[in-house]
Amino acid sequence: MANIKELKKKIKSTKGTFKITKAMKLVSAAKLNKAQVRILGLRPYSLELEDTVRTVSALAQDYSNEYFLPKDNNKAIVLVISSDKGLCGGYNSSLAKTIRRFTNEHKDEDLKFYWIGKKVRDLIARDVNSGKTFTFAKQDPSYEEVRKIADELGSMFVAGEVGKIYVAYNSFISAIAFDSKVRQLLPMQVSTLDKELIKTKYPYDFKYEPGAEQILDTLVPEVYLTTVYTCVLDAIASEHGSRMNAMENASKNSKEVIKKLSLKMNKMRQARITTELIEVVSGAESLNG
Repeated sequence: MANIKELKKKIKSTKGTFKITKAMKLVSAAKLNKAQVRILGLRPYSLELEDTVRTVSALAQDYSNEYFLPKDNNKAIVLVISSDKGLCGGYNSSLAKTIRRFTNEHKDEDLKFYWIGKKVRDLIARDVNSGKTFTFAKQDPSYEEVRKIADELGSMFVAGEVGKIYVAYNSFISAIAFDSKVRQLLPMQVSTLDKELIKTKYPYDFKYEPGAEQILDTLVPEVYLTTVYTCVLDAIASEHGSRMNAMENASKNSKEVIKKLSLKMNKMRQARITTELIEVVSGAESLNG
């Protein structure tokens, strides 16, 4: 059984941990606020841009783009977006689990994994065909840094080196929730059914200036790049939210431990004082008797 001195050391150590987790929670909350504003501001634009391109490409006659064309190649790239740091709850383990499930479901494809962030890479790199790891000057990458990554992977698809490009990331839902998913980036797909629905929804003869092909040839690469950047911002916001919650739970647990240890120490101290009083009284009585 621990003595009072040992309990004091444990309480002091736990109080130190509590200060650290509380500070980390506050830092993550500030970063989450900034990241949340960015993703919630970009996501509507990204979705609307993607929907516009899908609509125009479905209505344009005989339109094709290199990003739409399927490749006769079973090689595929999976861009995994995770964190460089830990202490963020199930953020990385949940994504790793989703990727393992995806890998089992796509055994017919020759998957090669590229990485943003090292934590999921460290978890699953031994089990997959691991490729390049991308790094940034700062923790939050700039638009141009993401563009370079998207262009590098996109050029491999256009050249026919790979047949598909996927992205695996945690999609931001709220400060306390995220959704681990793998989605296909290339080739972009508009099914025959979707085309028919779009044509039914827009039974008009649209006029384009300078022309549908010129407009789409400009917008399609922009949709691809914006989607990649949106996934990166989703992952960043999810990471900060997950870390904030993890640190909040750690702070609550530290307070509970401090409370229990303090109660135990006070009981031991009270028991010692009671024992000493009994000894004093017993000694006094023996002298008087």
